Amino acid sequence: MEERYLRELLSRVRTGDLSIEDALSRLKCLPFEDLGFAKIDHHRGLRKGFPEVILGLGKKPEHIVKIAEQMVDKGETVLITRLSDDGLRKVRERFPKAKVDEPARAVAINVKEEILGKGVIGIVSAGTSDLPVAEEAAFTAEVMGNKVARIYDVGVAGIHRLFSHRDELISARVLIVVAGMEGALPSVVAGISSAPVIAVPTSVGYGASFGGLTALFAMLTSCSSGLAVVNIDNGFGAAYFASLINRL
Repeated sequence: MEERYLRELLSRVRTGDLSIEDALSRLKCLPFEDLGFAKIDHHRGLRKGFPEVILGLGKKPEHIVKIAEQMVDKGETVLITRLSDDGLRKVRERFPKAKVDEPARAVAINVKEEILGKGVIGIVSAGTSDLPVAEEAAFTAEVMGNKVARIYDVGVAGIHRLFSHRDELISARVLIVVAGMEGALPSVVAGISSAPVIAVPTSVGYGASFGGLTALFAMLTSCSSGLAVVNIDNGFGAAYFASLINRL
């Protein structure tokens, strides 16, 4: 069905009945591949600029491997996030040349070595306990074709550490700021940089942090301008959004 549809589109373009722009628009809505346990959207890269991403959380390792195999077979870049120990081991066994980020529990396969972003995405973390989320953001941004500057362990408890990176903060085109506890760091960063800031609350903190809710509410009620907030521990979502901004 898909091949017949493609031939029909090509024929209509050749006869002038359909413009190239209209044909591309229709290609963006082509069907998915049904594996029974998953439906792979192979045309997401055409619509969104980056292929479908595999969330490893809750998936069987053999299913993750099968999805990745089908995507690689189509020439797509594969990004897998939130892998379990078993999932990480199985993916590594099947794809020994894959790029692996241990702290982020993420793997990338068939990565295109091309810089698509127009500037640098700065990844700022408050403390070392926030590194898994910060690394998920950094790894995702790199796989999506961006230059990344990591600025880690610069929380407000020792604010002078942050200011020692002032030049990097000011020169970044987009900033992702990751913080748990009281979640104050994004407000500070947004106050000294003209770049858009994407705040990522983490679930790091003691009892009154309520699993990241305190940081989330603090970021949502920030008085600093130019600051947007994603969900708790969502380093991937922050990096995807930052990548879209960096390509504009």
